[in-house]
Amino acid sequence: MPHFNPLITRLSPPPVPSVLAWGKAYDGARGPLIDLSQAVPGYPPHPDMLTWLGEAAASTAYTSYGEIAGEQVLRTAYAEHVSGVYGASVSAENIQVTSGCNQAFICAAMAVAGAGDTILMTNPFYFNQETTLAMLGIGMELVPCDPYEGFLPDIEAIRAALKPGIRALALVSPNNPTGAVYPVDLLSRIHELCRENGTWLILDETYRDFIPSGSGAPHNLLSVEGWQDSFIGLYSFSKSFCIPGHRLGAITAGPALIEQIAKIMDNLQICAPRSAQAAVARAIPALDGWRADNRAEIEKRADALKQVMSRLSGWRLQAIGAYFAYIRHPYPDIRSEFVAEKLAKVAGIVCLPGDYFGEGQESYLRFAFANADAETILLLEERLSNFELPGI
Repeated sequence: MPHFNPLITRLSPPPVPSVLAWGKAYDGARGPLIDLSQAVPGYPPHPDMLTWLGEAAASTAYTSYGEIAGEQVLRTAYAEHVSGVYGASVSAENIQVTSGCNQAFICAAMAVAGAGDTILMTNPFYFNQETTLAMLGIGMELVPCDPYEGFLPDIEAIRAALKPGIRALALVSPNNPTGAVYPVDLLSRIHELCRENGTWLILDETYRDFIPSGSGAPHNLLSVEGWQDSFIGLYSFSKSFCIPGHRLGAITAGPALIEQIAKIMDNLQICAPRSAQAAVARAIPALDGWRADNRAEIEKRADALKQVMSRLSGWRLQAIGAYFAYIRHPYPDIRSEFVAEKLAKVAGIVCLPGDYFGEGQESYLRFAFANADAETILLLEERLSNFELPGI
């Protein structure tokens, strides 16, 4: 019998392919399949983005290895963007470009923690972050989030969990899976607790561009004196520019941490995809208006889902924001994995079960509502109203 790394063999198979397989078993009886599973933009990239990607991919200038930290043109453009979003002073030296935000998290976790160390996360959690820590041998402890407080992390629970030796606290806002957007003052209080404990705050903001317009800066942590020694920001270009297949993300951190991450990146991948970096560097300033329009479109989709849920009996919208809604299903004694499977196969609604996001989440389903337009989302009302679990 072959022997494999036990840290890997203990992991469950990737969850999304199994969910998509449920959708393939749907017979179409209720109408077209409504895919609310994987978080992918439900509209195409801007035509200019496709042009710039094609031009860069066809250029010999980007066929060789690039700088480990990322193309200088993208690091500069993104630093300027971050400075504008947060009203802070951020430079290219604070930016590391990665191959997607999952890789950004791997780099951040490895830079501040090693096998046997512990990182705090919330429950529910983003499953790829949990499995990343598991395969690295990094311990994980969980801070509960109250569903009746919109799944926001409890500040006193975090205070109690921040014991000496906790290397980092990893948060996601807007949250995956719940969609909850963490208030500015809550993030400030959490950051201060982390600083007092000598713990890094890792904040994944993959979906920040879809916070409703007029909300102001998502936080003020980049304006805190000495933030470079306590805060790590993660980001993805996938959702805002509709290019998840090009795998591009970024880390915002102090130069000392960026220096450590460069060592990790050199062994993981050497550099992120170069042609996509060149295209995104052009798109950041040029497509700002297009991105604002998309934010408004996502708000319409969120409003459509709120309308649907307000008219349903038994189904409860527990939290919503940016890309996701976390919904309590009306079957209290049945695990969400079973409910999600039957929703896909019988009603043609593909979503992720709460079971995948942590213990105690069996009553919930994650709807990635940004995948579908408002008209499609409104179809959920009839399908959920008429849905009955087989054998129940």
